[in-house]
Amino acid sequence: MTTPTEAEIKAKLSQLTELKAAIGQAVVGQTEVVEQLLVGLLAGGHCLIEGVPGLGKTLLVSTLGKALALEFRRVQFTPDLMPSDILGTEVMEEDHGTGRRSFRFQPGPVFTNLLLADELNRTPPKTQAALLEAMQEHTVSYAGTTYRLEEPFFVLATQNPLEQAGTYPLPEAQLDRFLLNIRVGYPTADEERAILVQTTGAGAGTVPQVMTGADVVTLQSWVRQVHVSDALLGWITALVRATRPSPEAPQAINDYLRWGAGPRAGQALMLAAKARALVRGRLAATRDDVRALAAPVLRHRILLSFAAEAERKSPDDVVAALLAALPAPGSD
Repeated sequence: MTTPTEAEIKAKLSQLTELKAAIGQAVVGQTEVVEQLLVGLLAGGHCLIEGVPGLGKTLLVSTLGKALALEFRRVQFTPDLMPSDILGTEVMEEDHGTGRRSFRFQPGPVFTNLLLADELNRTPPKTQAALLEAMQEHTVSYAGTTYRLEEPFFVLATQNPLEQAGTYPLPEAQLDRFLLNIRVGYPTADEERAILVQTTGAGAGTVPQVMTGADVVTLQSWVRQVHVSDALLGWITALVRATRPSPEAPQAINDYLRWGAGPRAGQALMLAAKARALVRGRLAATRDDVRALAAPVLRHRILLSFAAEAERKSPDDVVAALLAALPAPGSD
């Protein structure tokens, strides 16, 4: 892996600035959500997006695909969706000259760069599990043959946190495959006013293509080279280990957790902090990067205790308590 020159770094960071501006032409506000999506993309992970209907989650993902000049596909997950509807299936073809018949694999919508898995929790576990290999290995196995997905491959799955009737909650093993759990909140009054003006007028803003898939792959390789100090590495390790109930963990955390995050959470927090540093034009991660991404990385990887539920504590409340109990190195 070659080290990029200063000119190359400036050019790519300039493209990231243009990318955020291009997304802003179609998506009003949601600055933090956009940044977290870019962090997930550059870190080479996948994102689980939660928010009530009508907040523009689908628009955000499709806009990201247009600005990146990536192939984008959307799958609406329903209770009758089958694994073959996502991965693909074999179709029989007949050679009209010889009359011979043979099977040919017809790729499904997972063969894309940017896959929006809309309402992933509305489909049965068998279909949910069909995404596991693609998300983890970037391959699809069918009828004894393994097909490699084109890079970059990025899965964005959405969930509605309100309606849980008739849904199939994702198992912890699959939740752990998502680098970030992104919460989409309501817009501010000014943002909502701008949304009304922008979406009900005669013309809609066009989204320019500012980056290619090759640019994304290059930035993903650069993320791995972002510097993390030994002190910051130690803090990330301590934060993840403190989520596991044990005599060494802070008592405030022990009382609220039944199950803690595994080593993959540390990997995710490290990569996400590096990616955020690069998105912000830096080549070294800081404690602010870790603080900003602790909740998106950990909120879907910890299991709350009955005491926490009784006190109406959320995973974000527990992560905030964790950050307070284990302050960053060098902070007051």
